[in-house]
Amino acid sequence: MHLILLICGLISLLALDFWQKDSLPPSPAAQWPLKLPAVDKPGLTLTLQARGVIPMPADTPAAHASALLALPQDHPDALMAFWFAGSRESGPDVQIAASSFDRVSQQWRAARFVVNRSELGAQLGFGVRRLGNPVAWLDKQGRIHLFVVATGLGGWAAGRIVHLRQAEPTAVLSELRFEPVRVLPLSWLWGTSHLVRAMPVALADGGMVLPAYFELGMKYPVALRFDDGGQFLGLVRMSRRGDVLQPSVLVRTPQDWIALARDNSRGKKMKAVQTLNGGQDWSDLPDLPMNNPDASVAALALGPGRYVLAQNSQPHDRTVLDLSTSQDGLQWTQLTSLARGAGKDEFSYPSMVWADNSLWVSYSDQRRVIAWTRWGIAPP
Repeated sequence: MHLILLICGLISLLALDFWQKDSLPPSPAAQWPLKLPAVDKPGLTLTLQARGVIPMPADTPAAHASALLALPQDHPDALMAFWFAGSRESGPDVQIAASSFDRVSQQWRAARFVVNRSELGAQLGFGVRRLGNPVAWLDKQGRIHLFVVATGLGGWAAGRIVHLRQAEPTAVLSELRFEPVRVLPLSWLWGTSHLVRAMPVALADGGMVLPAYFELGMKYPVALRFDDGGQFLGLVRMSRRGDVLQPSVLVRTPQDWIALARDNSRGKKMKAVQTLNGGQDWSDLPDLPMNNPDASVAALALGPGRYVLAQNSQPHDRTVLDLSTSQDGLQWTQLTSLARGAGKDEFSYPSMVWADNSLWVSYSDQRRVIAWTRWGIAPP
């Protein structure tokens, strides 16, 4: 089975560049300049406001790979969190869970499952063996879109990205329901071995760019483009290397973006790629002088010269999760440690979002629960 998947991956790779050439709309930067909040001065100082653990569904001992979604100001909740949870990672009972932060009570609501593996498989017309890595986005009409990794035969490397959309308008978590749109057509090989992890980048026309990655044999990032209603428009490969995955995009100007990524090589350093034309073309940058123990990172631009990064800073494990700031996205200064442990402790897979004038960070704590912190910005 592994040999078959590898051969399929190589064939898919040979066809990928040809398939991508006509799939991306022209001049994306000119059409879709990015939204960035105005700032007066460069630099960033954060102050901790709150921290805790997001409630888990009952009798659910494992959780991983959270993603945060900021909600509109008129919504009763400030933000939502999605993650996959069950008895263990890749377990048959794993589902996509969700919770939301109530603006009035300033508490997380009771979590509930919003995507079921068996039900999703029946809706798609094929068996779904695993679910994971949910990523959420709000379209121009206010509908929540959810992108999840689903596998059939094989492990995570044989995963495909399933696009789901909120079924009915509702502001009540208990009524939130999703219906599948389709498996994203990311290659002629049924979209196999494309996965998501990091948050999307909002575009000025209401569309977005969703970072994703290919993981069968060699590993490389891709950028997926969607219009303001969630229609898939195409993709472009972000790196020519074969050891880069899980990119997190940091916007420096409407056209100049940097993606920081997980390093799957022996170098154990932060990978970086750059586009100077709003995502139309990407080029590799030298590795950053920062450790990356083959672990997911989260980068977020709060405005020009105000960038934040959550990352595992030890070279060989995930025992420490740091929060750092930067003025250029390439040179980083540690602000604080979000979590510190030792031995087999793991704090990993961070997600970040700006909501209610605060920076929110979530991450997996021992793969048992989802921890969160809330930060305010102090004047530089």
